[in-house]
This record gives sequence, structure tokens and C-alpha cells, in this order.
Amino acid sequence: MKIVNDKNMKSQRIVSGILTGIVIGVLTSCTVIRPGQIGMKQTIGKLKPGVISAGPKMFNPFVTKIVKINVRTVEFYTELELPTKEGLNVRTELILLYHVNLDKAREIYINYGANYQKVMVESNFIATARQVSARYDAKELYAVDRKLVEKVMLDELSADISAKGFIIDAVLLKEIVLPNAMTQAIQAKASAEQSALQMEFVIQKAIKEAERLKIEAEGIKASQIIINSSLSESLLKYNYIEMMRGLSTSPNAKIIMTDGKIPVMLGGQ
Repeated sequence: MKIVNDKNMKSQRIVSGILTGIVIGVLTSCTVIRPGQIGMKQTIGKLKPGVISAGPKMFNPFVTKIVKINVRTVEFYTELELPTKEGLNVRTELILLYHVNLDKAREIYINYGANYQKVMVESNFIATARQVSARYDAKELYAVDRKLVEKVMLDELSADISAKGFIIDAVLLKEIVLPNAMTQAIQAKASAEQSALQMEFVIQKAIKEAERLKIEAEGIKASQIIINSSLSESLLKYNYIEMMRGLSTSPNAKIIMTDGKIPVMLGGQ
């Protein structure tokens, strides 16, 4: 009875081992190509023509492997010490956005392997960033339109590696940090320029006010000249008579004394 049980246990272990092997074989012979990826089949070291689209794929793991290439946009971030025209180094934060040209994915893998980003993209990007920054003084690099610098880097990097199958989507300068002494000098210059602009505004305001007062004085003078030129002896006598009439009828006036030229009123309520 014991012999029979031992045989049964041995048979169960064999069956279990076979099933485990089948499960492992199935799992290792299946892979999934995700959206944004393409696959290529490599059998006994030879890359098969064509690409494999997204979805689950079966293959023989003993002689074949599935190479996956990412064709979606990739973000590469780096911090670099970039040289300037005068020989200084400035710390920068850079972002590169690129993607693999689908039509050249096979060629990229053959030429540069699975580590194509480090071999081609990163190395060329760093070299291009250094070449472009070396054309500017530190102050120019800090103050110049960053979009212009980004475009120069993008254009030159594209010229270097686009033909090799890499499409550059964007180059972004996130941060530029100058040496402390230079930063303080730039800030001092900016402050001085603001003070000069403020002083110029004050001077211009004073000039405008002086011009306004001059125009106002000239207007008053011209008005007086016109009034004086229009006064005649008859008009003065007429105004005098009207004034006297008003004084005589005023309830506040009691006595009016005059020498015929200047009236004097005495008394009141």
C-alpha cells in the first residue's frame, strides 16, 4: 500500500512539474507591445523585417526575442554647466523633448542598439547646448530672449540627428544661474537704469509744468491787453453811472459821498 502511495505522489510531482513548466513557457513566450511602442522580432541574432504593432504577441523564447522601441515623445531633463563667450560657466536646467521617427526605428536599433538615447540623443544635445552657449556672454545669455536661444539649439540639434531618425520637438531653457557677483552687477545696473528713468520722468514733468505756467501767463497777459484796449472813456463813464445807480438802490447803502470820480459809501443795516 505504501509503494502505491509513493508512486502516486511521484506521478503528481511529475505532472505538477510539467504543468509548471508549461505555465512558465507560456508566460516567457508572450509579451505585450503597449501603445506608443513598436516591436521587432529578432531570431538567432537576426532582426526580422517589418514591425510589430501594439497588442499581445507570442514568440519562441529559446531562439527569439521581441525588441521594443518607444516612438512617443520622450522628455530628457539635465542640469549642465555651460561655458560662455568670456570663459565663465553658468548653471542651467535644460529639457529636451524628442521622439523616434517610426520609419527609421529599425535603422536606429541596428546602428545604436537599445541604448540609442544615451548614445546619440543625449550626447549630441549636450554638445549642441555647449556650442550655442559659448557664442554668448554670460549677461547676454541671461538677458537675451530665451526663445531665441532655444530655437538656435533646436535647429542645430535637428540638423545633427534628424537624418538619423530622431525628431526634435522642443528645447526648453528652464533656468540660468549666473555667478553671484555677476548677478549682483546686473541687478545694480537694472536698479540704476530704473532710477535714471524715474529722474527723467521727474524732469520731463517739471518741464511740462513750466510750459503750462508760461502758456497760462501769456494767456492772462493777452487777455489783459485785449481788455485794456477795449476800454474807452465813454464806456468807463457808463459803467460808473450803472455802479452809482446800483449803490443808490441798495438797501444797505445810506450815504454816498463822491468827488465825481471815486464813490464812498457810508452806513448800512
